[in-house]
Amino acid sequence: MISVLVTGVVLTPSPYPYPVGVNVLVATAGPEDTRELAAALADALVDGDLLVLTGDLGAGKTCFTQGLGHGLGIGDRITSPTFTLANRYQGRLVLNHLDVYRLNSVAETLDLGLGELTEDGVTVIEWGDKINEVLPQDHLLIRLRYPDLGPEGDNTNAVDDAAFDRRLIEFVSPSGPMWGGHDLRTVLRRWLVSAADEVSADDVSANDEVPAE
Repeated sequence: MISVLVTGVVLTPSPYPYPVGVNVLVATAGPEDTRELAAALADALVDGDLLVLTGDLGAGKTCFTQGLGHGLGIGDRITSPTFTLANRYQGRLVLNHLDVYRLNSVAETLDLGLGELTEDGVTVIEWGDKINEVLPQDHLLIRLRYPDLGPEGDNTNAVDDAAFDRRLIEFVSPSGPMWGGHDLRTVLRRWLVSAADEVSADDVSANDEVPAE
């Protein structure tokens, strides 16, 4: 394994491989770091963008959405709409926040007016992979997961507190032409997990923070 020394910081290639189909892989050190990442992403979002969140239970989907809302200039407290199904917030752009975890069938999405919602503002759908067949073509699938997944589907294999808080966030290849202009690697550069042959001194500036291992 090769490490690269940049301005006194040792960059060691990540032990986490890029899963098949993943366009960008990032790591966060805890809930606040996840919010900061999402806030950075919010700066690049435009009207009509749809983000579909999936992944391990309790891995930070609502936390991610809170950061997104902060980045959009929303001052209201953002909570999971598990029982209300959908919440709407006003900021620089409208944020539509949906949670379809409790839906029993795709047909129930008709009551949400999904088509109308996604025409206005930024829309985030937690557990949106459950309704994949009715999602618009243009969307970004984001998978949040534990890097140290235990047998019960949680983070119980973590060796210490820092490992317990750590998350991997996979930005799966964006779908549809609307996402063609989004440079996710540049926006999320601070948190990027790099494969061994992708880490170099040219990739990191003196002010960059190293992604959590």
